[in-house]
Order: sequence, then structure tokens, then C-alpha cells
Amino acid sequence: MIISPFIDTLLGSLSDPGETLYIRSGGELGDSEDTQLSGIIPAMAPGNFGSKAFRKEFNLRYAYVGGAMVGGISSAAMVEALADIQVLGIFGASGLSPSAVEENIVRLKKNLAGLTFGSCLIHTPQDPSWEEKVGELYLTHGVDLIEASAFMQISPTLVRYRLKGLHQDPDGTIVAPNRIMAKVSRLELAKRFFSPPPPKIVRALLEKGLITQAEAALAPYIPMAQDLTAEADSGGHTDFRPGLCLWPAMINLANEYSEKFDYQQSLRVGVAGGLGTPQALLMAQDLGAAYFVTGSINQSCVESGLAPEARELLAKASQTDVTAAPAADMFELGARVQVLKYGTLFAPRAQKLVELYRSCQTVDDIPATERQNLEEKIFRAPLNEIWQQTAEFFRKRDPAQLVKAEKDPHFKLALIFRWYLGQASRWAIAGVSDRRTDWCIFCGPSLGAFNEWAQGTIFDDPSNRRVAVLAQNLLYGLAVYKRLVLARDLGILPEELCTPMKPLPGEELAPYI
Repeated sequence: MIISPFIDTLLGSLSDPGETLYIRSGGELGDSEDTQLSGIIPAMAPGNFGSKAFRKEFNLRYAYVGGAMVGGISSAAMVEALADIQVLGIFGASGLSPSAVEENIVRLKKNLAGLTFGSCLIHTPQDPSWEEKVGELYLTHGVDLIEASAFMQISPTLVRYRLKGLHQDPDGTIVAPNRIMAKVSRLELAKRFFSPPPPKIVRALLEKGLITQAEAALAPYIPMAQDLTAEADSGGHTDFRPGLCLWPAMINLANEYSEKFDYQQSLRVGVAGGLGTPQALLMAQDLGAAYFVTGSINQSCVESGLAPEARELLAKASQTDVTAAPAADMFELGARVQVLKYGTLFAPRAQKLVELYRSCQTVDDIPATERQNLEEKIFRAPLNEIWQQTAEFFRKRDPAQLVKAEKDPHFKLALIFRWYLGQASRWAIAGVSDRRTDWCIFCGPSLGAFNEWAQGTIFDDPSNRRVAVLAQNLLYGLAVYKRLVLARDLGILPEELCTPMKPLPGEELAPYI
């Protein structure tokens, strides 16, 4: 279409979110003194979206969070890069040994002195000792923010972490030094995190001397989590919930429970799942999101813990190149995770293990032809050998699992199958080339949406993707796109021109961020 000089000027002005535009009734630009004004398109700094209280509490410039991703995929380097632009990064501690978690949080505490960061605490019902050990590490090293993920109920470890150091200032303000950002996708779980710590667990911790009387006394006056991330159709653990249904329900619940418990601070809801374009952020913003959480798109960045070859696969994926697969950490419960299907056979192979687990009670029940297929194509070793490796792992990590396996052959079968599910994500992180078809890469459709938005730019090449630049592009894109929508609604911008601008290299963003 032919663009008039006015529209060309308008588009240029709209792309500078720091400039307030005054629209005359004749459809031209005016000034603040113009008596013929029909509308105003206000300046929209990328740092003004989301909750001001959230940004203030965590000392952030942007209400944006790089969420945790398993096995250190959201690496210490990624957390540091986000902190440099005053964005909150969460270290991906799940799947790592407690010693590896400790090594990384010591690094982050040293390198990010005075800056906010968080670390993940994932629910591990199959390995409760990991949850306890990592929770203890966070208390020992003064990690004052954790992202609680995949919890189906409130655990003693979570309650102890939340209550340690809880006190009341002379003016009556209740101060909780340890903060929990809960990631949930169900209202019943959100209610538990928005409620005070369960009294039964508080009493048990007090009786064991793990909290003080003063901390226990203040427990009824604070929520388990002040901030809650409503996780929709995301990578990894997900209920595949549609964001436009989930997010408003969570926000309404936060308002309800803030009033119900009369907390000193209002509860906040951030959103996750599907946030790969400015349009998606605008929907979340207009629904009332306190902050935005990204994950899948960050995996393709150079700071990601994934191998470069895995990042290349991600950079080529479309929205439909994701699928569901069984979860390694909750295999027996039938939990599912969302993974990349482009360039890998992990999902169908993992599903085969689910089918055999359901039809067989022991290793010996597996039909001979099926067992041969497993040993040759999936495990690439005899199942007895895989069991020896599995037993050696649990002998060091959690011997109780071996005791259970000796009594329950079906559980032993689950442990053997979980070997493949667990190793598959590690192969992708390490870039094990002869296992490329078995790589498990957790991913949601937001990654494909970002790729479509970025197509034709330098970000086609994953070596040009930096997590801070992607974050700033989304926020800058949100500001510009919201102004475009306002101009469209005022009738001065043709609808076909109301499209998000392409992402820009960091140096081109600098004047606007």
C-alpha cells in the first residue's frame, strides 16, 4: 500500500515510546496547547509495564522474569546477564546435585552483590531428600528468593524457608526476608500459596526447633507466596492451560485472598506460558499481569545451558513443533511435560516406555521383541546393565529408592525407564552427538512464535541471541505495539499497519530502553 507522508511520520513517532503524541481532530499531529485535540497517545516507557510495587520490592527496572529451566539451562551466566539490566533471573537448580546447586549460588551471591536473583526449588516427591538439602542450602547461603515449581501441596521445606527470619518492625510492619514466587497452573494450588502457612506444619516445625516461637506466631499474617506465576501453555511441566482463561482467574483469586486475609501487602500475579511476542505481552499486560515470565525463548540464547546444536534446533522450530511427553521426575504419576519434537525422536520413544510400564509389572514381563527393541534402539544397552547404573546412582543419591525397588518390581521398572527420560535432557545439555535423536528439550509454542516474529532478522542465527536483548525487545515491542493499537483505535492508523515491528539488535534498541 502507498503510505502518506503523515502516516510515515506517525509510524516514526510511534516507534519512540518516550514521546507523547497529540492527535488533532483532523487526523494530524498537534501539540499540548492545540484546541482541536481528539486524542493523546501517551509516552510508554518499557520499564513502566507491570506492577510498580513488584519492581520496587525486587529492585528491578523491568517487571520481567527469566524463569528457571531444569539442569542449569537457565544458567548462572543467564541470571547474571539479566541482572545487568535489572531484570530478575531465576537459576535452574532442578535436576542438579546439591553440590552443583551450591557452587552456582555461591557464584551468584558473589557476582551479583546488591542485585536481586532467585533460584528454583522444584517439588521432588520421588526424592524428598533433594528438596530438603537444597532448601537448607538456600537458608545457609542467604538466597532470599526462590521459585517454587511443580508443588502439589505445601511442604515443610517451603514453610521453614518462608518463616525463617520472619519478624515485626516497631511500626507493626511484618517483614519476611525469604520470598517465594510460586509457579502454578491450577486454582486449588494457587489458593494454598495465597493462604498463610498450614498451621499443622508450623506446629511441627516449632516442635522440632526448626523455627522460633516468634516466627510461628507471625505465620498466620503472611501468605506462603506474595507473588504467584500463573503458568499456562509452557515448556516443561505444564497443564496445557490456555492463558486467556487461566490468567484472569488467578488475578481475581489474588484480589479475593488479599481481602480475605487482610494482608499488609496485596497479592500479585505474574504470567508465564506463550510470551514470545509483543502481542502476547500486550494481552497479559491488559489483563493485569504484575510481571512477565519467559522461559522457552531464553533457551535459544547464548547464555543458555543447552548445547549450541540444541539451540540451533530451537531457532528453527515453529509453534507446532512441540508435543507432550512423560515427565522423568513424576513418571509414575503420569505427569506430562511439553518438549520440542523438531529434530528429535524423544517424545515417541518416551511414550513407548509409558505404554510398557502400564502393561508390564516387572522387567521380565516385557515381551522379548519389545525388550530387544528397547535395548537396541532406546537404551542401547541391556536393561540389566541400565539397572546397575541406576542402582549405583541411587546408592549415592537416595538409597531408600533401592529399598523400595527391591520390594516393588513395578517401581524398579519405573526407575529403569526414568533412566532414559532423565538422561535425555542431560544429553541435550551436554550436546552428546550420537544421542541427538534422543535429546529432550523442554519447549513451549512461544519459542515458535518468537522465531516467526524474528524471521528475517539477525536473530535467525542463535549465536546472535542474547537473553537481555530478547527481554528488551519484547518490552520495547510491547510499548510500540500498544501505541500502534491506540493510534488504530483513534482512527488515524490503517489497521493493516498495526503490526509489531521486528526485533532490533541491542545497539539499535539503546536509545529507547
